[in-house]
Amino acid sequence: MKISTKGRYAIRLMIDLAEHNNGEFITLMDIAERQEISEKYLESIVSILSKNNLLVSLRGKGGGYKLARDPEDYTVGSILRLTEGSLAPVSCLEGEVNNCDRASYCQTLQMWEGLSKLVNDYFDGITIADLAKKDEYIDNYVI
Repeated sequence: MKISTKGRYAIRLMIDLAEHNNGEFITLMDIAERQEISEKYLESIVSILSKNNLLVSLRGKGGGYKLARDPEDYTVGSILRLTEGSLAPVSCLEGEVNNCDRASYCQTLQMWEGLSKLVNDYFDGITIADLAKKDEYIDNYVI
């Protein structure tokens, strides 16, 4: 499994919004400058996050983006699944149902299911609030 720049940047964007949350909308230009990410690339990411109700957006003067909920309500896993599509280590585990013809006798399926559970449980156990409090996060979790 390899997390793309889209997934990594989405997490950075959400952390930035959490760290600069003062009730006001934050411009994409400000986020792009702080995170050293192309504003154009961030536009595609905020589009995904806004469509899935993770962000509130406002156009025009005074517009920008802000979190739709508290930082504690966003898990890294939920953000990565939106931006990456799946965290499955093998293609047969990407959907709700495993449609692999070999599933009933596959000798490696349990191993891949175990890895998938570890990855999903790990990322679902980390919130944007945890990452915004970096020092506390590092003290409380094994990375």
